[in-house]
Amino acid sequence: MLKRLNVQHLSQGMYLHEFCGSWLAHPFWRSRFLIKTSEELAKLHAGTIQEVWIDVRKGADVPPGIDCLVYDPDTASFVDPAQSGRAQRPRSARSAASSGMDEELQRAADLCQRARPAISQLFSQAHEGRGLDIPPVYRLVEDITDSIERNPGALTSLVRLKEIDQYTYLHCLAVCALMAALARRLGLDDHSVRKAALAGLLHDLGKAGINGDILHKPGPLDDYEFALMRTHSAKGWQMLQVMDIDPAVRDACLYHHEKIDGSGYPHQLAGENIPLLARMTAICDVYDTVTSDRPYERGWPPAEAIRRMAQGSRTQLDHKLFQAFVQTVGIYPVGSLVRLQSQRLAVVLEASEVSLLAPRIKVFYAIGPKQRIPPHVLDLAAPECSERIVTHEDPADWPFDDLDTLWRGSLAGAGPALA
Repeated sequence: MLKRLNVQHLSQGMYLHEFCGSWLAHPFWRSRFLIKTSEELAKLHAGTIQEVWIDVRKGADVPPGIDCLVYDPDTASFVDPAQSGRAQRPRSARSAASSGMDEELQRAADLCQRARPAISQLFSQAHEGRGLDIPPVYRLVEDITDSIERNPGALTSLVRLKEIDQYTYLHCLAVCALMAALARRLGLDDHSVRKAALAGLLHDLGKAGINGDILHKPGPLDDYEFALMRTHSAKGWQMLQVMDIDPAVRDACLYHHEKIDGSGYPHQLAGENIPLLARMTAICDVYDTVTSDRPYERGWPPAEAIRRMAQGSRTQLDHKLFQAFVQTVGIYPVGSLVRLQSQRLAVVLEASEVSLLAPRIKVFYAIGPKQRIPPHVLDLAAPECSERIVTHEDPADWPFDDLDTLWRGSLAGAGPALA
């Protein structure tokens, strides 16, 4: 049973389930814990958060006579329905306010438009050595994690579409979204999901300290330039040292280029010596990098990126985390071009909760006669559907220039979502 009460009624021995307010408005980096000490209790009483949820199954109950809201997670209902309008159920105890793919794609497009100037300003502040204005970043993280909670596939798919000249900023947005989705897949609590997203957003902040000619060079870096580029992780860590940022977020900035086999940088850490958030960031960073068009290299198709990353996941990436990542984006991520058993081509619209091999797709081309057919949607996971995917295809091998508009649905014709 969960109970919502004023913080002044908290006592040692109670199990704090969730804060009723922004994740930034309290001094704890845990959102769930047993209140053990008088110091913890004093911090709770002195903070700006006025109400919390406690779990009486894991700790002490509320004394008789204390006014509180009672919620039963087993029945997903309030014990006194007449009071249900007074407050929301705890986020972790209620069903996510999910939204359809098309609806969330539109929200995600609006979010991307708002995010770009905010991230650009953050990098400008870092480049000029000014103090970083962090509150807008926190608000952006909350918007991103809310989008991921409603529909994890929408934003993580849309952020692949980048203008090359905005790559550095929008890459951070993409990694932020992927980190939130991966953390959610791992079952982390709301607070930890936001912390993972913050790590993704800030992971490449150190690139603000790299010479622009190197950062935007339209070709491969030489050894000297690459050595300078490798300093960005330490530069980012140093920039965040003066900020009130969780150490795990700073470590993700420093260690996201470390590899499981110890061949990474800057400190050649190996295995679980690499912090969890850094191992997660490494996966999300690589995926967005290799699927994005850059000044000197075309991005890999999403399904091909998953295949190639799987080959190196046991030596360079955390294999178990990578498996969770695949479950997050799918074996055939949104936007993938696939060949069907019927010798038709389709583009992936949405991952399936039932099977990684059976996403929702839009069929649009017949291979035999080499002609477009009226687009129609198939749910490969539906019991009555006998169609299946044979393999993924490289869009470069086919004369299509509208694959992105095919899967973006109502956003088709609106131009690049991140332009």
